[in-house]
Amino acid sequence: MAAPSASAISKLHPQPGADEATLAKLGYKQEFRREFTPLEVAGLAFSIVGVVPSIASVLFYIIPNGGPVAMVWGWVFACPFIMCTGLALAELASAAPTSGGLYYWTYSLASPRCRNFLSWIVGYSNTIEMITGVSSINWACAIQITAAISITSSDQTYTTTNQQLYLCFIIIIALPIATPPDYRNSANFALGEFTNLAGWPSVFAFILSLMAPLYTIAGYDTSVHMSEEASNAAMAIPWAIVSSIAVSAVLGCGVNISLAFCMGTDVGSLLNSPIGQPMAQILFNSLGQQKALALWCLIIIAEYIMASNFLLVGSRQTFAFARDGAIPFSRYLYRINRYTGTPVNTVWFEIICSLAIGLLSFMSTEAIDAVFTIAITASYIAYITPITNRFVFQNDFKPGPFYLGKLSFPVSVIAVTWMAFMILVFFFPAIPQTTAQEMNYTVVVLGGFMFLAISWYYFPVYGGVHWYTGPISNYTPAIRGENKDEDSISERKEHDAEIYVSVVDV
Repeated sequence: MAAPSASAISKLHPQPGADEATLAKLGYKQEFRREFTPLEVAGLAFSIVGVVPSIASVLFYIIPNGGPVAMVWGWVFACPFIMCTGLALAELASAAPTSGGLYYWTYSLASPRCRNFLSWIVGYSNTIEMITGVSSINWACAIQITAAISITSSDQTYTTTNQQLYLCFIIIIALPIATPPDYRNSANFALGEFTNLAGWPSVFAFILSLMAPLYTIAGYDTSVHMSEEASNAAMAIPWAIVSSIAVSAVLGCGVNISLAFCMGTDVGSLLNSPIGQPMAQILFNSLGQQKALALWCLIIIAEYIMASNFLLVGSRQTFAFARDGAIPFSRYLYRINRYTGTPVNTVWFEIICSLAIGLLSFMSTEAIDAVFTIAITASYIAYITPITNRFVFQNDFKPGPFYLGKLSFPVSVIAVTWMAFMILVFFFPAIPQTTAQEMNYTVVVLGGFMFLAISWYYFPVYGGVHWYTGPISNYTPAIRGENKDEDSISERKEHDAEIYVSVVDV
């Protein structure tokens, strides 16, 4: 066997400082410790997807809008489009691996006439995505805890692990074995029964059910925000995006098929279950109280870990946006804690904002449910813009080591078209006839956020239009004198650049 070439070795194990040099070309100095290996980044991306907990959180979207057919074939239908989106983002992540990610790419690829505004919008959309993502996952976790209480307290009606694969194994393998005959479904039912309980036309009901796979396999940009803490980021980040989508697609399909075969034929009873969660009721019917409770506790812990990981990556995105002086209190948020080496201030910022979003629960169930779709629609706005900018505007885009070649354009067209269509779909209510209380509040809440962001940009005197100029470099190249002894003192001298922040941090 021939020995690997030096170039092959360097791609797998880049020389020390290669990531820092790449980051310097993007205008930033290295401020975090690069402690994440490519495998760990991929694991983080997969854990944030959280196949089983996410499916458990949104199963109530699928059952009334297609039932078993939507669970199985809706998943199969949506996954290729999800992969196209992931591939388009992976190329951008490979070309410019920075924690700012989406808004940085938007600025660098857009026309000078509109790049400041587009970068601003994408940055705030991405921030909203992260905040509502944390809120939605924690809200789902809270609901699952109440379901666990229901399992405990009713005759019909709490693991410490982050091993998502273990949960998938249990659902795919153990659930069909343990399910009593009364709840086992035939292949005709599991793969061909279409249940429409919402009242929309069947085709549109099926489209609405796609909320489930799109929410489950989402947040592809989460690994992007860890770019400045990952080794070999130009390859590790794109492969984390692609691999997490691929693995989640396969395992999620298996989970949905298993559930479809073991859910019984009375799908209406799952929606109206005293437990309050369709998957929890399926587990209760199949496994009994104690085993269902034990498995549900695993799901709760996995959901909590998902929220913690999402908070982790959200804090990095906020840190990057504050580094460029784009959000209120930037001078306080752009700080690395000297003891932890992490941006503790942005972690607390994300927590406080997520708690504020949670106050929607006091308005109505429909209002708090909107955070699930807001997390997707806000992310799609942030994804569409840089992908489109790459091909619409004249720019000097230089592909990174992860590159699709001739497939780049068609893959991007498919991704953008798909996301634009699904944004419109997610503005529709769950049922055709609704009251003001039952309406879909996604457009209201998301529209309110975007209105505030745009108003802050165009605010007289103090608005971002007067001072926001996109990403600001905080890296200064090596300072070299004519004396060789001076050169030997330091290979590179870095200093903090002054970041222009608004006159008022409010």
